[in-house]
Amino acid sequence: MTRRALKTLTAGSLLLLSAHAASADPAELISSFRLKHGEVRVTTDATLNRIAAEQARAMAAKDNLSHEALGSFTSRIAPSRAGRAAENIAYGYDNFEKTLGQWIDSSEHRKNLLLHNATRIGVASAKDASGRRTYWAMEIAGDYEPLIAKGKKGPKEKKEKVVTVVKRQAASAECHVKLLGLCI
Repeated sequence: MTRRALKTLTAGSLLLLSAHAASADPAELISSFRLKHGEVRVTTDATLNRIAAEQARAMAAKDNLSHEALGSFTSRIAPSRAGRAAENIAYGYDNFEKTLGQWIDSSEHRKNLLLHNATRIGVASAKDASGRRTYWAMEIAGDYEPLIAKGKKGPKEKKEKVVTVVKRQAASAECHVKLLGLCI
């Protein structure tokens, strides 16, 4: 093989690998969709990834597609400290690109992908016991409270901040029960 052919082959391989790696990144794929629709880019968040992984594993273990497989969304999303959050779940596809396409084609899931002021996401999948069905969970969140240094008091309105939770449908503006600063 000539030196030129080897360089071309190496460059082509690197280009294919980098294109595949970029296309497989959920944050990049979701950001691309959001930017086309006037929303801001999102980045991967470790807490949201953990919440998504726990949800995907719980659904796979129970072989049940449900937002409540591991408890209420409100209680599961609380550790993220987000002011707004939404969750999309799915099963069937073995790769994220196809799952994202399914969500984009669903009006309610699409609304969640375009959650206004969202800046962070977490995505995970898990297989059921048979290994044939893949469950997906995506957490998307924004409107984060600024961290306040220990011993300092923040503005009074921060103590009463209400978390808007979105799962398929927009959360009600009324607060029926307030628990740990969350409106349920």
